[in-house]
Amino acid sequence: MVGRRFDGMDRATLDREYDNVAKIDPDAFKRVLATLEQKSVAARERYEAVLDVPYGSGELERLDIFRTGRQGSRVNVFFHGGYWQMLDKQGFSYVADGLVPHDIASVVVNYPLMPQASMHDLVAACERALCWVLGNIERFGGDPERVSISGHSAGAHLVAMLLAGGVQEPRYELPRLASACAISGIYDLQPIRLSFVNDNLGLTKEAARQFSPVLMDRQVKCPLSVLVGGAEGSEYLRQSVELVQAWRQLPNIPALTVLEGENHFSLRSQLGDASSSVVARLLET
Repeated sequence: MVGRRFDGMDRATLDREYDNVAKIDPDAFKRVLATLEQKSVAARERYEAVLDVPYGSGELERLDIFRTGRQGSRVNVFFHGGYWQMLDKQGFSYVADGLVPHDIASVVVNYPLMPQASMHDLVAACERALCWVLGNIERFGGDPERVSISGHSAGAHLVAMLLAGGVQEPRYELPRLASACAISGIYDLQPIRLSFVNDNLGLTKEAARQFSPVLMDRQVKCPLSVLVGGAEGSEYLRQSVELVQAWRQLPNIPALTVLEGENHFSLRSQLGDASSSVVARLLET
């Protein structure tokens, strides 16, 4: 069931809704992080990886490519989470474990972080990354006509922003995407502005409105899967439901999947499991 709208919640309630770490056992959280870090190190050694490829001039505008060893393979471009202010692509190399066994090349993107960069800067960098992949991935064995995008948490927001046409002026040419998958995402930034997350981001009311995909039209109408965990809380469920409702125009009405019993970090872990429910959704779109 979708929870009541955030504008009826006080700061303490919003803080609880968006504090994903506090929703799970602290020891379990530490184990998840340690396991994913180990898997990421192993992935960089296991696969044919091309690391730290620049897609722009910024220090963090780099991406890693995990190749399948085959020419003309499908490609997935992944944007990591971290509330737009933390984490790094190196902690997400394990995503290749979920995709390369299915002959899908995995591209993991770094982007500038807030508050050193603005939200506009983040989205613009992700546009550059996607355009770089579309223009160059063939040199690394990927098929530019079969590129999909995915993201978790803040990365899912960035995926939605790309589908909404991005921020560049003049607008970049709308990309030819095979599909998109947004996992555990945040698509309405107004409650973020009113929570502890904004203590570091510094989003204004206008910026929160400007970068909320639920208030924007979907420009790239490729198939879109929206995933959320049943144990992520009412606000995360509302965020996903409202994006699907806002973007129900034809063609390719978004598909919403609620994975019961899963939390923010168990879904993040599933990205590295080739037999998981999350990867199955990635394969279906």
